Amino acid sequence: MAAAACVPVRVCNQEIVKFDLEIKAAVQDIRDCPGPLSALTELNAAVKEKFRHLRGRIQELEQMAKEQDKESEKQALLREVEKHKKQMLRKTTKESLAESASNITESLMGISRMMSQQVQQSEETVQTLANSSRTILEANEEFKSMSGTIQLGRKLITKYNRRELTDKLLIFLALALFLATVLYILKKRLFPFL
Repeated sequence: MAAAACVPVRVCNQEIVKFDLEIKAAVQDIRDCPGPLSALTELNAAVKEKFRHLRGRIQELEQMAKEQDKESEKQALLREVEKHKKQMLRKTTKESLAESASNITESLMGISRMMSQQVQQSEETVQTLANSSRTILEANEEFKSMSGTIQLGRKLITKYNRRELTDKLLIFLALALFLATVLYILKKRLFPFL
């Protein structure tokens, strides 16, 4: 019975070693992965799946150890289980660090994208401001030229108003002279003795 029980223990140990090596390889792949976030996420999911299998095999080994008849074999297997649990705990810590690094990388990529969008918006705003400034300067130049034209028009209107006043005064004086002449002629013809 000891030999029959030994085979499943050996198979379980071999599977634990196999999953351990697969986890190490996957963690190395994560370290070497320069690629996009989706690739890192896939590798991270694969590592978690392998950890789940490893945890299951360690629990199976622990159950087999508890079922052993000989106390010495039971204690040896339980020590081996504890050793595997400690290794798994160290690897879990490494996995959580890798996951944290992956999350940090994702956050940094998101921040980088947001900063890129902000820079692009700032460039568009600067371009819009430059166009607006150019339009305002052109309008200012046009208003200056219009202002000169308006001032010239004002001077001309003032001059024409003075000329009109002068013309009215001259017409009034001419009319007064004409009437005075007509009256003088009438006086001399009608009233020669006066």
